[in-house]
Amino acid sequence: MLTAGSQMPCAAVFATLPFMDSRTDIDTDRIDDAVLALLWLNLSATGTAWKGLDWSTMSRLHGRGLISDPVRKAKSVHLTDEGMAEAERLFRELFVRR
Repeated sequence: MLTAGSQMPCAAVFATLPFMDSRTDIDTDRIDDAVLALLWLNLSATGTAWKGLDWSTMSRLHGRGLISDPVRKAKSVHLTDEGMAEAERLFRELFVRR
């Protein structure tokens, strides 16, 4: 059972979905791209975005230097200059109708 603040590993969450099981090979790079694009979607004028997304993904984005450290009390993360540019590019690639 999950408690407040605990996390279920991404693969475990997906395994509970009807079309996913433990044999499903999850492409975490594509998940990271989508999360970064969604961070750009809710970006504030100060360059911060709400961080209530998958912690494993947020950690990987931080490791790539695209966002500030998500492990702190603030409810948002700051996108780096590189993160901001990549987030906008990915948002347009993934979510803008052509």
